[in-house]
Amino acid sequence: MDGEDGKQAPSPGGGHGPSQGGGHESKRVSSQGGGHVPSLQVEFVVSSGKPDLFPRDRLPEVAFLGRSNVGKSSLLNALTGQKRLAFTSNTPGRTQTINFYRIDGAFYFVDLPGYGYARVPLPIVAEWKILIEHYLEKRETLKLSCLILDTRRGWMDKDLDLKRWLEHHGRPYLVVATKTDKLNRTDQERGLLAIRKEGVEPLPFSAVTGRGAREIWQAITRTLNPQ
Repeated sequence: MDGEDGKQAPSPGGGHGPSQGGGHESKRVSSQGGGHVPSLQVEFVVSSGKPDLFPRDRLPEVAFLGRSNVGKSSLLNALTGQKRLAFTSNTPGRTQTINFYRIDGAFYFVDLPGYGYARVPLPIVAEWKILIEHYLEKRETLKLSCLILDTRRGWMDKDLDLKRWLEHHGRPYLVVATKTDKLNRTDQERGLLAIRKEGVEPLPFSAVTGRGAREIWQAITRTLNPQ
């Protein structure tokens, strides 16, 4: 894709690709709420690698993006109060489609494939690039992207590519720094400082303690319901 002054815009691609699966039957589950998340009605709607099967009800969407094994599934589970809404695995590259979860019948959480897993064949990587770029560039209902980083690793090249791509296309995003519980206080601050050097203020998050879930929900709510 061409950027300003004829320069090529950074690409968010470079992970594993979608499977050929289409829609799945809806399944409604209810969260229990608690101290970190609101009480929610969460409905799995569709898992698809084809844009023509994406939901068409035009509800606003919040997308979750990050490298494979960065803690994206754990973040989604924590935000919705579910233990297994999104499948967590020690095997990177498991999610290969775009998954849509309808929240309280009002908006969607959208789980995008993790990127950067080296064992994925190049043809699949190319398919993923097409799918993810189509979604991020063309999806009119996308209101916010949550760019997820492992606090221990910080920015990597593909993360920076995605950040610059979102900025180039004017897509609002926030940065979530996961796995803070795996670091002591000094290393946490060092990791967050390194993330801040790219001009963003990360929201620290721990799936173990629930730290940061409330602040992430506040950021999402401000975007979906601007005053």
